Amino acid sequence: MPDTTTLEFACAEAWPPLVREPLGQWWLRAAESFTGRANSALAMGDPGLPIARALEVVCEFAHSHAVEPMVQAVHGSAQETALADEGWVPHVHYAAGHDVSVLLGPLPPAPAAAPALSVLDEPTDAWWSLVAGSTEPTRAQRHVLAAPGTGFGVAEADGTTVGAVRLAPARGLLHVGRLEVRPEHRRRGFAGALLGAGGDWARERDLTACVLQVSVRNHAALALYARLGFTEHHRYRYWVPRRGDAHP
Repeated sequence: MPDTTTLEFACAEAWPPLVREPLGQWWLRAAESFTGRANSALAMGDPGLPIARALEVVCEFAHSHAVEPMVQAVHGSAQETALADEGWVPHVHYAAGHDVSVLLGPLPPAPAAAPALSVLDEPTDAWWSLVAGSTEPTRAQRHVLAAPGTGFGVAEADGTTVGAVRLAPARGLLHVGRLEVRPEHRRRGFAGALLGAGGDWARERDLTACVLQVSVRNHAALALYARLGFTEHHRYRYWVPRRGDAHP
């Protein structure tokens, strides 16, 4: 089983920001505020500076790229302790959920009775509409979600795309993200079928297991993944400066 550091960096590589700079072993990331993962400092290991100065650099980088200063740190880690000691707080108001479960599981099997499924090399307008909410994605959305090597899974019913998923290789693992099914087609097996298509895509690329990052508030997704044999490997949280403390 991969360790926490390996999994965190694998997921980070599978979700590339527009800008990434090293800070010791940390990664500074920015992508025009599209997703927390692409717009936070990944605090793994040693930043190479005293923690107070490292957090000043995090703030300076964020402001220079017009994003909110934010740090992603593993639950219970030394980095979380250091953040709290410096007055940073969990970003409990983060809309997508600041507390995230990292799940590891087997490659999902193909469903016995599969709907019309395909994994495309290029995203379609319908895929973008489901995963990004628009057929005209922003520059950041295109960069993060449509990086080279990505697979774009779609499920169709009656000639309409009703489900979509993003698939990416991640250091020998399959990274699954943006699994979406239209509300009127939910609870009809499309989500599991899309994951099964992703499993087949992964096996063709010699990927060995699957990793997912899911908000702990997303109970429906967590239940689906539990049925497919996924278990929690670890959690991470987003941290921000206490109000008024972010450095300009």
